[in-house]
Amino acid sequence: MTERRPLPIGIQTFEEIRTKNYIYVDKTQFIEKLLNVGKPYFLSRPRRFGKSLFLSTLRSYFEGRKDLFEGLAISKSETEWKEYPVIHLDFTGKNYLTYNDLLIQLDDMLSEYEELYGKHTESKDIAIRFRNLIKAAHEKTGNQVVVLVDEYDKPLLQNIENTELVDEIRSALKGFYGNLKSEDRFLRFIFITGVTRFDKVSIFSDVNNMRDISLSEDYTSICGITQEELEETFASEIKEMAEKNELTEADCLEKLKKNYDGYHFSKDIGTDIYNPFSLLNAFADFDFGSYWFSTGTPTFLTKMMKDINFDYTSLENEIEVGRRTIENYRLDAQNTLPMLYQSGYITIKNYEKEFDSFILGLPNEEVRYGLYENLVPLFAGYQGKTDNIEVLNFIKELRAGKVDEFMERINSKDYPIAYKGDGRKIVKVGVNYSSTEEQLTEWLIER
Repeated sequence: MTERRPLPIGIQTFEEIRTKNYIYVDKTQFIEKLLNVGKPYFLSRPRRFGKSLFLSTLRSYFEGRKDLFEGLAISKSETEWKEYPVIHLDFTGKNYLTYNDLLIQLDDMLSEYEELYGKHTESKDIAIRFRNLIKAAHEKTGNQVVVLVDEYDKPLLQNIENTELVDEIRSALKGFYGNLKSEDRFLRFIFITGVTRFDKVSIFSDVNNMRDISLSEDYTSICGITQEELEETFASEIKEMAEKNELTEADCLEKLKKNYDGYHFSKDIGTDIYNPFSLLNAFADFDFGSYWFSTGTPTFLTKMMKDINFDYTSLENEIEVGRRTIENYRLDAQNTLPMLYQSGYITIKNYEKEFDSFILGLPNEEVRYGLYENLVPLFAGYQGKTDNIEVLNFIKELRAGKVDEFMERINSKDYPIAYKGDGRKIVKVGVNYSSTEEQLTEWLIER
């Protein structure tokens, strides 16, 4: 029996992946491209899509770790391997339930680097400390400083329903990140990631030359896995998974594509992106399960959708929106589409050049069934966790056009549904009449 290759599930440190021989999908070709174009960058991608690993890769590169890049794309072009001081601020893995939680995390991160590079002030103000840390790192090493920020928006998203706390956090971060412009002469490179492009105008208003590459065609595959990368990097895993599931390799690839592919992050819809977290877990288990979605849907997002009575069945169809909708930097409680897109629950399916508009839809089956499993009970007024088979039965009946069976199930005593203000039970459903392959939407109203 062939020994299985180690899969880097949950490992986001480039050094560990390379030194312990985990499978690595080479993304280093993007480093050279970034260096040749600009200095301050922002990248938005859904959670668990490889943002942290890419930042870790950047860190190892700027620390001059030539040994870790042997055989990778950038090793063919890089000759200098100069070492720079790196300040890596990581907001993942912490909870920010109060403003003080944010201050404690920033204090811990700044203290670590102040011990390394020295500090010029005893001030407790985080913005002043960050400014002086940048200067100290430059003075000690004689080189410009690299700043990497991972998931900058987590403190904001975790408190999205507490507007007062969000405003307080935003105000603090605005002054903190303002140093990235005022101390520009000391900075070599800046890269900031997040799930959302949240209120860019406010937080990053002073960093007016920051380049947002979230929708750039040049960087559409900077995170995630392309079809070519899947077939080249995971050939042995695909073969073994096919054997375990009694499938041909072609059928296995088709099933992987159906479940985990379908993401697009630019007008270039020719480049499909797989969810890397789901792929790695599927290969580990030899199973086409739900991995990314089951790690948790943000409660604030489902609450927003419920509060505005969002037509979740519309996600089965394609939704056309203008560019400004998916570039929306302000969270609008009445419009969840930007957040659904940025969070990875819907994706770009097509681009209309004439109108500069995007067609949005569900990326794959993992997300489709996950949404039904989580949102149908919520919208139906059922607060507990419904059984997955129950949700699948709903979907099968809807798609088969079995309206009577659907109504009988939705009105059963075991599955209550929400009442409107006038006392009527209303459920909006997408009915697929498979015999004619027509997609119809009907209002089913219990009189």
